[in-house]
Amino acid sequence: MTNKNFKPVRKAVFPVAGLGTRFLPATKEMPKEMLPINDRPLIQHVVEEAKAAGIEEFIFVTGRHKNMLEEHFDFQPELEQTLEARGKYDMIEKVRASELPAGKLFCTRQPKPLGLGHAVWCAAKLIGDEPFAIILPDDLVNHEEGCLTQMINTYNEHGGNLVAVKDVPRDQTSKYGILDIEDDKDGVVSIKGLVEKPDPADAPSTLSIIGRYILQPEIFTHLAAFEKGAGNEIQLTDAMAKLLGKQPFHGLRFEGDHFDCGSRLGFIAANLAYSLKDPEIGADVKTLMDSYK
Repeated sequence: MTNKNFKPVRKAVFPVAGLGTRFLPATKEMPKEMLPINDRPLIQHVVEEAKAAGIEEFIFVTGRHKNMLEEHFDFQPELEQTLEARGKYDMIEKVRASELPAGKLFCTRQPKPLGLGHAVWCAAKLIGDEPFAIILPDDLVNHEEGCLTQMINTYNEHGGNLVAVKDVPRDQTSKYGILDIEDDKDGVVSIKGLVEKPDPADAPSTLSIIGRYILQPEIFTHLAAFEKGAGNEIQLTDAMAKLLGKQPFHGLRFEGDHFDCGSRLGFIAANLAYSLKDPEIGADVKTLMDSYK
């Protein structure tokens, strides 16, 4: 049930300006976000997750050579005409399902790779004074109820700021934003501290943030300072830490399988998981996998 005291989350930011260097040479010309997970590109999976959660406006923070992302969600009359002439009506429906309505997709540029915090700041004018979601396309969560839907349901109960979290091995805390926990009850974690990529010996917990956020617009005041943190980049985690104690801040232990598609191994694992659930090819994929044992 929605708490009327909390502004609804209508907008989502998708930081898609990265170079995708881990996938070179495949990403030499093609944006990493257009690489396919089963039958659709990575970016479409996360846009569909946002649509299912009730997001109304989709904001891409892009860089050079990223026009393909915008084109993918546009109306393609020539393609539809060709498919119709060939009687491929099922394919037409799939193509139309990938389109976003007019006036709902917005693009802004991050001219230099100065960090996730800077990428989010680039969307400030499009967000205005509303709470908003951030979805990192590298992170897929495979569950019947999308990760962002779970988060918005939790936001509607608690308000404030919310991040999706999961436990990671302690020797990997230096790869993530890590939570300092005040309370952990029924899958909702109260946060008293945030540390970006701490050494395992210094990590306050093993609970890490994955690429889903719901934040209040006050975050932009702190991002606008352009303070550099870990990796000499403008870190979103550092700005979020400055909201602690001023606004409610929680983590959600989401349900579903998480895949880090920014790594080659995570990308392959996601393809296997999503194709195994595909009603058209799932059984054949399982037979193929069994043949390699």
